[in-house]
Amino acid sequence: MSRQPPWDATVTYGAVGGTKAPDLLAFPPTGFRPFEQRSRIGHGVARWEHAWQSTMTWGIQRGSGMRVQLNESPAEVTEGTYTPVAFDGAGRPVAPELTAGSGEESEVVYGAEGQSFIAPGDTALLVVPFWFFGVHAPCRVIYVIDEPNRKGFAYGTLPGHPESGEEAFIVDQTEDGSVWLTIRAFSRPAGWLWWMVYPVLRLTQTMITRRYFRSLSDPLG
Repeated sequence: MSRQPPWDATVTYGAVGGTKAPDLLAFPPTGFRPFEQRSRIGHGVARWEHAWQSTMTWGIQRGSGMRVQLNESPAEVTEGTYTPVAFDGAGRPVAPELTAGSGEESEVVYGAEGQSFIAPGDTALLVVPFWFFGVHAPCRVIYVIDEPNRKGFAYGTLPGHPESGEEAFIVDQTEDGSVWLTIRAFSRPAGWLWWMVYPVLRLTQTMITRRYFRSLSDPLG
């Protein structure tokens, strides 16, 4: 029997896009544990450019010690993926900045180091360090945030991930030039095996979250 390609798998939870909910912490999807942390990671133009470009090229994950293996999806999958519309303070639609054109004229935009920016529908296999092992955690990009001073994305878990849920990574720059990283998520163990080691799983999550923030706040080279 042939294996199901990663791009053809469906996410393992129902509340797709739930990390956008402003009341996530108070009213998470039933049975899921919510999480949110926001920390200042630096200041100024150089920090902002580094932070958002790293975020949009899986730099947070790589900087935390994960291996990221990208799976190319057929054009009919990526072209049919919904890209949310952003709005400015006056309620006017803001055109996405990470891609140029639309439809058949759209093209991939690359970061300073030549890596393509994340797009909705992208599928990746994260290999997460877990004690002496590498745990496979397949995921799919659910949505992308692309505003002048706020950028990021969320991914949802796919079959084979140790957890079920969604996690968002959002960087923004405030008026005083400060750069912030916000992580929002809701999750639960994906099966009975992971429930058995839940305390260890929680501890590992905490360690990796610290690495996420450190990956963007380390001194710039």
